[in-house]
Amino acid sequence: MAVDPIIQSLKGKLIVSVQSYIGEPLRCPETMAQMARACELGGAAAIRCQGLADIAAIRSRVEVPVIGLWKDGHEGVYITPTLRHARACVAAGSDIVAFDATDRPRPDGKTVADTLIPLKEEGVLCMADCATIEDIRRAVDMGFDIVSTTLSHGVAAVDCTMADGPDLPLLRQATEEFPEIPVICEGRVHTPEEARAAIDAGAWAVVVGTAITHPTSLTSWFKAEVEK
Repeated sequence: MAVDPIIQSLKGKLIVSVQSYIGEPLRCPETMAQMARACELGGAAAIRCQGLADIAAIRSRVEVPVIGLWKDGHEGVYITPTLRHARACVAAGSDIVAFDATDRPRPDGKTVADTLIPLKEEGVLCMADCATIEDIRRAVDMGFDIVSTTLSHGVAAVDCTMADGPDLPLLRQATEEFPEIPVICEGRVHTPEEARAAIDAGAWAVVVGTAITHPTSLTSWFKAEVEK
């Protein structure tokens, strides 16, 4: 498999997810752009972000690749759920578009392939957010440029605790089955040691979000330890 130079540049590197949630004080495109720039200065090889305004703001502020997605809703398939959402992410400035690659029903009634094929024809780099090894196998067969363990934890990142770690068993299985495919570890990577463990388990790159860019969660973890 030929690996695109953008994806090749991520090998062995850290990707930082810069996102905020509805109702939070940091939920502002300019704030997210500043956060992304700070992460770039710290050595992030790429930024993963969501929402068209955030994608555009971050793209204008950083030089590293931007992995864009559009969360629409809160249940089922809501990470870039349709081709329309994906194309909008590209128009906003995404170098790579991430979307849900599970086999769950999609809001437009179409399949994952119905979204992927037109994007590939348009030259868009695509990242498959997966929950299981079956999702990863299908994504590889379909021709995604990147596959990721993003959805294997089953809950939103904000609902995880510091004690929850990355899904290394799934990561190892995927990298053993597909040693030439860029498999990214994402989800519940909360310490530098866990990030290193993911690389050692074969990850092409590691995505860290909450532990770097979500001060509300970080504060709650410290509070829990101090007050227990």
